[in-house]
Amino acid sequence: MGIFDKMREPVVLKEDSSAKEQIEQLNSFLQNAPSEMRSQIEQDIRLLQYGIYGEDALMFELKNSHLPMYIMHDLFFELNGLKAQIDYLIVTRKIVFIIECKNLYGNITIDNNGNFTREVMMGKYYKKEGIYSPITQNQRHLDMIREIRRSSKPALLRSFFDSGFNDNYKSIVVLANTKSILKMQYAPNEIKEKVVKVDGLISYIKKLNDLNDRIVNSDKEMKEIAEFFLEKSVPNNQDYTEKYKSHFALVNNDEEVNKEAPNSEETNTAEANREDTQAAPDSETVLPQTVNIEDTPVYQALKSYRYEKSREEGIKPYYIYNNAQLEDIIRVAPKSLEELKTISGFGDVKCQKYGNDIINILSENINK
Repeated sequence: MGIFDKMREPVVLKEDSSAKEQIEQLNSFLQNAPSEMRSQIEQDIRLLQYGIYGEDALMFELKNSHLPMYIMHDLFFELNGLKAQIDYLIVTRKIVFIIECKNLYGNITIDNNGNFTREVMMGKYYKKEGIYSPITQNQRHLDMIREIRRSSKPALLRSFFDSGFNDNYKSIVVLANTKSILKMQYAPNEIKEKVVKVDGLISYIKKLNDLNDRIVNSDKEMKEIAEFFLEKSVPNNQDYTEKYKSHFALVNNDEEVNKEAPNSEETNTAEANREDTQAAPDSETVLPQTVNIEDTPVYQALKSYRYEKSREEGIKPYYIYNNAQLEDIIRVAPKSLEELKTISGFGDVKCQKYGNDIINILSENINK
């Protein structure tokens, strides 16, 4: 660090996010959307809101780090037909950090192969499911950053840039949900080095900078790097209502649409950032034996009822309730129509048509 360098606190160069624009688009579409679409649109809005909450928590940590750094939030890049949305790009004295923020709900486990799974309480059951690795997702972002920066270098300096890239640019996945329990004692070291909870992020950034023996960036150099990437980012002009405009016209399967199936990287990001309002179990609590919720009698009974009613009415099963709503029914276990109405997508009409049947199914099967 030069003797004339005076930067001592973080500087935010870009704080806005396209997520709020996405919510505005979806809200405007929601007003005139067909009733069968509304629950899915409402869920997408909730997913985006959860993501915003996680990214705001991360921004709070960065702003209060008292570290000299440049902070850029929600950058969008395009290169050779590929696209990448980066949650945070942070330029510090020695290292540029590419950060993927995940506001994941449930308890997260990373096994010895680097696979991510999570457990979520659904009523009296625990649902265990695999999730797409955010490490893999952020590695693609890191690769794009590398190509963007490398292409700006003179040909004679590119090999020098390549040799130092892994030391100077780091990928970090930040888990923003402080209620989640992170279990990664068996994870490979190269995975452990890339995952941190939000309350440990600043100490982790300090540690990596301290361990790095390269020459520090001056105030001017830090700003030049940050402004380079800010200038290379482009507006994210995706229409987030487009999938709804043609969604039901394209569905020709008699079973429900799998809402977890990715339609785009942006859709993946929104769903992967989903948070749940329920608190994660305390780490010292003795958990019941994990049961796959899809194998429970109540799940099968509700799914069979949905299928039979859809055949009677000549509609798609997910018009009655989709998989996410089915799981919400089990989690809430409503005992009255008023309680059923607290579940997204269940208004007066749907409760009047199906409500008593659903409550009876729960009563007969929930404790089996």
